[in-house]
Amino acid sequence: MALRNHSTITEFVLTGLSDDPRIEALLFVLFLVIYLLTMMGNLTMLLVIRTDSHLHTPMYFFLSNLSFLDLCFSSVTVPKLLKDLLSEKKTISVEGCLTQVFFVFITAGTEAFLLSMMAYDRYAAICHPLLYGQLMSTQLCVKLILASWGLASLNSVVIVLLAVNLDFCEAQTIHHYTCELPSLFPLSCSDISINIDILICSILLHGLGTFLPVFFSYARIVSTILSISSTTGRSKAFSTCSSHLVAVILFFGSGLIRYLMPTSGSFLDLLSSLQYSAVTPMLNPLIYSLKNMEVKAAVKRTFGKYLQYFK
Repeated sequence: MALRNHSTITEFVLTGLSDDPRIEALLFVLFLVIYLLTMMGNLTMLLVIRTDSHLHTPMYFFLSNLSFLDLCFSSVTVPKLLKDLLSEKKTISVEGCLTQVFFVFITAGTEAFLLSMMAYDRYAAICHPLLYGQLMSTQLCVKLILASWGLASLNSVVIVLLAVNLDFCEAQTIHHYTCELPSLFPLSCSDISINIDILICSILLHGLGTFLPVFFSYARIVSTILSISSTTGRSKAFSTCSSHLVAVILFFGSGLIRYLMPTSGSFLDLLSSLQYSAVTPMLNPLIYSLKNMEVKAAVKRTFGKYLQYFK
C-alpha cells in the first residue's frame, strides 16, 4: 500500500483526553482497570463456553465470537490510549494511524454483523423453537461468522483506501485520543467531499444492513412474546434476548452517533468513541452473564473443577 501522498506529514499529534497531568493519571488508572476487566471478563467467557458442553449451542457459539471480537476491538485503541496518558507528547505515525483505522473498522464491522446474526438466532429460538436445530445448524453458524469477517474486511479496505489517497500538508493535530476517519478527514488539504460521501454511504449500508435484520427479528420476537398467554412464559422468552438487546443499543447507538454526526472534537465525540471501543467490550461479558442462569451455572462448574484440581 503506497503512502506517496504523505511525504510532507510523517506523524500526527493526538490531543488525547486531557492535558492536565493529574487528570491524566486518574484516567490512566480508570482505563487500565477497564482494560483489565475487559480482558478478564472476555477470556473467562471464552474459557467457560469452550470447556462447558452445556454451552455448545449456536447462541453461545456466537457469544464466544463476540468475546473474541471485544478482546480485539479493545486492544486496538486502549493500549495506545494508556501509553499516551503517560506521555508528554502523544504522537502516532501516518502508517500507524491508518493501521489503527483499518483494525477499528474490521473489528467494529464484524461485531455489527455478529450482533445482527445473534438477533436472528434469538428470532429462530423464540419464534420457531421446533425448527431451531435446522435453522441454526453448525455449518450455517460457521459460514455466517466467516462471511462477517469477509464482508467487514472488504469494507475496511475500501475505507482505508479513502485515507491512503489523501494529502496531509500542514495540519497534523488530531483532536481525539485515537485515529478515526471523522477526525482524520479535516486534516487533509485534498478535496474530501467524495471521500466523505463514500464514507457516509459505506456506514449507512453497513449500519442498515446489520441493523435492519436486528429490527425485523425483534419485531417478530415481540409479536411472538405478546401472543404467549402465560406471564411466566413471556418473562422467560424476553429474558433470553434482553441481554442481546442491551448490547445492540450500546454498540449501535454510540457507533452511529460517532460516524454520522459532524465531527467537532467535542466531549460527545470522545464519549461516543470511548463507549463503543472501551466501555462496551467491558460490559458485554457482564451483560450476558449477570442475567443468564446457564452462564452462571457454567462458571461455577468450570471454576469448581479448577479449584478441585489445585486442592
